[in-house]
Amino acid sequence: MFEPRPKQQEVLAYKSGMMGVSAVPGSGKTQTLSYLAAEIISQGLVSEGQEVLVVTLVNSAVDNFSNRVARFVQERGLLPNVNYRVRTLHGLAHDIVRERPALAGLADDFQIIDDIAAQDIIRSSAVAWIKGHPFLFEHYLRTDLKEYQLKRIEKDYSAMIESLAVKFIQQAKDLRRTPRTLQDQLEALDGDHPFLEMCITIFAEYQQALSYRGAVDFTDLIVKALIALQADPAYLARLQHSWPFILEDEAQDSSRLQETILRLLAGSDGNWVRMGDPNQAIFETFTTASPDYLRSFLAEDGVVARTLPNSGRSSRMIIDLANFLIKWSRKAHPCEAVRSALSEPFIEPTPPGDPQPNPSSEPAGIRLIGDAFSPEEELEQVARSIEHWLQVSPGQTAAVLVPSNQRGSNLARVLAEKSIPYLELLRSTVDTRQTAGSLTLVLDHLAEPTSAAKLARVYKVFRRDDREEAAEEIQAASKLLRQLRHVEDYLWPMPGEDWLVRIRERIEDPILLENLEHFRMQIQRWHHAVILPIDQLVLTIAQDLFKEAVDLALAYRLALALRGRGDLHPEWDLRNYREELAEIAHNRRKFPGLSSDDTGFDPDAHAGKVVITTAHKAKGLEWDRVYIVSVNDYDYPSAIEGERYLAEKWFFKPGFNLEAEVLAKLKVMHQPDAMRFLHTGASIRAREEYASERLRLLYVGITRARRELVITWNTGRRGDQLQAAPFIALQTYWEDNYDPAG
Repeated sequence: MFEPRPKQQEVLAYKSGMMGVSAVPGSGKTQTLSYLAAEIISQGLVSEGQEVLVVTLVNSAVDNFSNRVARFVQERGLLPNVNYRVRTLHGLAHDIVRERPALAGLADDFQIIDDIAAQDIIRSSAVAWIKGHPFLFEHYLRTDLKEYQLKRIEKDYSAMIESLAVKFIQQAKDLRRTPRTLQDQLEALDGDHPFLEMCITIFAEYQQALSYRGAVDFTDLIVKALIALQADPAYLARLQHSWPFILEDEAQDSSRLQETILRLLAGSDGNWVRMGDPNQAIFETFTTASPDYLRSFLAEDGVVARTLPNSGRSSRMIIDLANFLIKWSRKAHPCEAVRSALSEPFIEPTPPGDPQPNPSSEPAGIRLIGDAFSPEEELEQVARSIEHWLQVSPGQTAAVLVPSNQRGSNLARVLAEKSIPYLELLRSTVDTRQTAGSLTLVLDHLAEPTSAAKLARVYKVFRRDDREEAAEEIQAASKLLRQLRHVEDYLWPMPGEDWLVRIRERIEDPILLENLEHFRMQIQRWHHAVILPIDQLVLTIAQDLFKEAVDLALAYRLALALRGRGDLHPEWDLRNYREELAEIAHNRRKFPGLSSDDTGFDPDAHAGKVVITTAHKAKGLEWDRVYIVSVNDYDYPSAIEGERYLAEKWFFKPGFNLEAEVLAKLKVMHQPDAMRFLHTGASIRAREEYASERLRLLYVGITRARRELVITWNTGRRGDQLQAAPFIALQTYWEDNYDPAG
């Protein structure tokens, strides 16, 4: 049974009107908001045909909320799944538009394309633009670049422009701009603006592609929902009556469009509860969201502001560390513009007698390691620490929070080499990458069947399940295949030209020869299957190649994904599909693996393993011991002199952030006089905003830990990175107050 704390009771006393709630990590905000929904229903505040509308951030939270509300209403003797609706913003927008598509200018059978399909369309336009404008970047490049560097960075252009175009289109739609209006504004500007012109062109081509398919993307869906609400006051009034109470979760990640839609649905005198934690706003770099919307709402006249400060998740020492980070950042952060990144309330332990008392903790379980490790040394140190901890802490949970998927993949490799049990929550899992990698090598051979080297690599894939007990034989057979002068003499020999017959005279290993014969038959089968559609070809290969259910399931998902790409690109051949799989295999393309799906992920179900995840994906989760790695001034910068930034490409002029400058121009290009004041000011602001978000990300990482916390840093690939400023402050605070050696 849920026993509300005093501060939770203040929230649950809500009856009507506008209320904003600041909830610290681990304060039970999901539980409180679910209970509030059940209270509203049980008290008869919604009539028959009406619903409490709960809006949350991600799909995984929808089921969580639905199940909790169902349990609470059942405890009151009411029927579950009645008088409430739980939706993400996209789900809500779909409900609104699907009922009245004509209001939004859509056909009844409109389609929604996913992010991956949308990115494919944008990528094609970006590649075409770069080919037509080979000197696009010339003015912005450093003047000291060598010839070999210029050739190398050409490979980065496509990905960079694709990323810029994706964000430009999202921002333009959020601002309710169309390609036509942007083109008119561009023509009114003085001077050349090549990147604005490029982004507007890609935007126009992208919208044309969607229109041709009768489709919208997820941002369009939200914009169309707003258009529908504004187009018909009667329709809006009916929805306001249907949803007399709106409960918004994760409000710190609300966007301008989300706030506008919910404000319309609530009405000027409606019932709207917004709950969130501005200190956990960590997705602003990737979206148009901002914690400022929640902060402004809390300060509005007529809004009742409440807090949920009590958290039973972490020990008092970890709470003290998190609170110190707030205090230090507000008073002593070296960049004044970042001092507003974190705000009160401070985290408070649970009151005496609380059903969730704070865990006990010893200072020895918290280590802020100031040693300057290389990236490789840091992973080795962390792996050794995990290995020992798992042995002495049976039944407990642990996680390593990494700054990037690539860093997580590197750690997974180190743990695998040491046979340390782990689980990934990254962009794609090791299983996904290995499965995609195996299929990539097969497609590589089928696309270039005369290459002996590629055939030899496929043989190793073919024998992947025997690589431990038959390593020497596999290596010997692969070497023989690599030495083939004419691959066709092995695969499709003419009479009297069979290479396999010839080598029998000098090879004494009958098992090796038998395996080569079997391999040939398999390869011939795959060659015959090349005429099949790409998804059927991949499934044919997978059925012959894989035995484990997880590999077959992943291959099925990969086959469906490739079929989707083929629908968008009918001109693609095997080389294109091979490149697509290679992107997934090298962890450069988002593709969720089966074991990395964090929907309903329960850390306690994985005791005895260490979870590898990015700090972003760790939000909402908790573990007994948490490692935070790479806390240097590159991964956690502070917007101070001398730092390098991920978004500031090394080959551009110092301090130039292309993405920030273009997006800043987008926001003010309808005001020609404002354009001349931008210059590189947007790059500086982008540094400050990124530093603010990374500071909040560190706060989120610390508050994932229940009892034990280990923070480390490394000097980076070039050996010139420094310890992050907030890490130094935390380390000094810890040594002065808790260090057992002090």
